Parts: sequence; C-alpha cells; structure tokens
Amino acid sequence: MSDDLRKLLKISPDKLKAFNSVLLDPDSQVMKDFLAVMAKYGTPEEINRKHRASRKLGNLFKKVQERNPDAVEDLKWLIEQRDRGAFIPVADYRRHVLGEAANKMKFKDKYAVTLEVSALQYFPWIREMAECAIEQRTLVPGRFIAVRRMKESENDGDLPAIVAALDIIGASFVETLDTKGTDGSNPHLGGPATITGYFGGIGQPNDHALMWLDEFLYYYTNYGVQHVLNFNAGTILLGFLLYRLGVNIQFKISVFFGSDNPYHALWIMMAAKLFSREDGTSPLIGFNWSNSVNNETMELTAQFRKELGFEKVIRFEHHITEPWKSIVIQPYDRRAELVEIADHVANISAKHEGGDPEIEARLPRPSDLLDYFREKKEVIESGEWDALKQHFMNKVDAANHTAHDLTKAGLSFVAARNLHK
Repeated sequence: MSDDLRKLLKISPDKLKAFNSVLLDPDSQVMKDFLAVMAKYGTPEEINRKHRASRKLGNLFKKVQERNPDAVEDLKWLIEQRDRGAFIPVADYRRHVLGEAANKMKFKDKYAVTLEVSALQYFPWIREMAECAIEQRTLVPGRFIAVRRMKESENDGDLPAIVAALDIIGASFVETLDTKGTDGSNPHLGGPATITGYFGGIGQPNDHALMWLDEFLYYYTNYGVQHVLNFNAGTILLGFLLYRLGVNIQFKISVFFGSDNPYHALWIMMAAKLFSREDGTSPLIGFNWSNSVNNETMELTAQFRKELGFEKVIRFEHHITEPWKSIVIQPYDRRAELVEIADHVANISAKHEGGDPEIEARLPRPSDLLDYFREKKEVIESGEWDALKQHFMNKVDAANHTAHDLTKAGLSFVAARNLHK
C-alpha cells in the first residue's frame, strides 16, 4: 500500500467528536440504562471498596463457614502446606526434567507461558490436586477457569472457597456468569435441533447485556470475583465502559466469541485502546482464541498488541487440549505448536480443557464439554462424580506435560506462584 493510500485510513478528530457525542449525550437511553445498573451498587469508589472487602480472606472464610464448614479445614490445610514449602520449587522441577544441565541453562522467563486448566467446577477437587502435586512433585497450574452455575456454587459455598483457595496458592481465576446464553436468553432456541439459530446469537440478546452487567457487579461486590468470561460484543463494550469509569473489573474473551483471525483481534484491541485508562491499562486481560487459529495469527496479532501497549496487559489464551466430546474433532493436541511460538511471543496462556488425547481415548467415560452445564445434584445421582473429577485431574496432568515440554526446550512457565517459588 502506498503512503498516500494508507493515509486515507487515518481517523479524523471529527469522527471522534461524533463518537463522544453518543457517549456523553444525557438523553441517550442506552447510556442511561448502563449507568442505572451501575448506580445500584454505588459510585466506582464504593463499588471497588465493596470488592476489596469481600475479597479479604477473613470475609471469604466467613462465607465458607456459613455454607460449608468442612471446606474451612481444607483451606487451612492448604495454607499449612503452602507455608511449610511442601510443593516443588521451580528450580527443582527443572532439575527433575533436565538433570544438572538445568543449573547452567538460561530460561526465557520473559516469554513464560501460564499453565491454565478449565474447568475447575468444584472446590473439593483443589485438595486432591494439591495432594497429588505434593506426592508426585508436580505442578499446580497458575490459572483456572470455572463454568459451573454461579448460583449453585454460591449457595453450597464452593464459590467463596475457590476464590479463597486460589488466592492462597497464587493462581488467577476466571468465572463464567449465568447470563451466558444457555440461560434461556433466546426463547426461540432449544438444544441441538435448533443449533444453527445460535450462530451469532448465543450470547446476551435484548436486555441480557444489562443483566450480565448486573450479575457481574453482584459477584464483584459480594464475593470478590474480579475476572469473568466475556463472549458478546455488547458485554465487551459494557466492560470497557465500566472500567473507564473507574470500576476495577477485568475480563477475558471466551473461545465462544470465535476470534479466529488477526483482523478480528485488531478491532477488539483498538476498542480496548480507545477505552483504556490514562495509565494504559484495560479490563481486557485475556484473549481466548478460537481453536482454528494457527501460530501465524498469534504472531501477527502480537505485533499490533505490542504497538498498542498491551503486550503485558492482554494475555493470549490458546487451547492446547480439549474435551474429548462435543467441541472438536479428536485427537486435538496443539502442544508442539505452542513450543514453537513460546520463545518469541510473550504473554501466552496454555489452556488445557481436556486430558491428553492418548489418555482420553482409553477412558471408559471420556470428558465431554456438555458436562459443564450439568447440575451438581444430577452429576452425583448419575454416579459420574468420580469420572468428572478424574477428567479434571487429567487436565492438570496435561498442563504438567506442557510444562515438561517447555522446560525441555529451555522455555519458562507460570505455575501457582505461592506454591512453586
């Protein structure tokens, strides 16, 4: 493209003036409705103060004690194991993989890959994962996603217990709100017989965008939930607006949003820049790619991510493994591609949503994405509780497999920061 032609792409101040006129118009109904939802929870300062208070470990413990006292003992056990240094340090892990050669190697910490597992549905799984890591000298991942029904998790005490546990171990945590498209938001759609109706319309139709905002602020102020999934263009904008006004929420774009090329990423990141704060930060901290992307897409996007000042702000979240059923053609394993890109593209999260394919293929009951949407009561009554727990443990094993391969290549990883020093 010639320079003269490229100049035609420049956005004039007049265009920005028109944009601001919509945002600042006191008669704009969409903006009034947005501000009315926020006002239910107070000013930005009040909302953030409620969030900080609800996130304090003592207050989380109180909520757990009210609903699931047994979980308090597991949380105390986790603190004890952390404080006595029961988990393998990173240097020891590297020596376990590489032998004494690890002592002389310079690992690429600048490009450390975050070990991520989805989905952490139930609190009791955390202790089992931790016990296994202590016994086998393996790693607890540094990032977890939950897709369980929020109200169910709130009512049985798992929600505050998980938030507390992941703060204890130093792992980040992303929740999936109930206003996620499978809540009956589109009254014309049902199950697989109407699946084509979901294309482009699964998310938050009509007033559900504001319901998502309301739900987010509820859990932000009452349970310290700061990070949630976001998979609709409208709720992405609401997240940008809320952050711009001073509320310190954060979100990651879900794989269900279908970001599958660099131009899709460009318009989202340009919007993030437009609504970023003066310090350059954005509430968009995770960008979950579609399963279809290749390394070149991430490399191209990394160029303008850096130009926009978001290299350290927006993490690329890339599926390395997937549930055996209901999402992709198997076997699906992107680990080798990850190792290829992880030495030159920064801030990548390796997401493990299934066990390694060779493990999954041998299971009498392999993992299924649709398990995320089941009621806990139904899971227990079906006799499949242990199977789902094993699926979670297989995902943790897959994350450890990734850590092993990264280490063999002289690359770095991020595990639970408070456990693996």
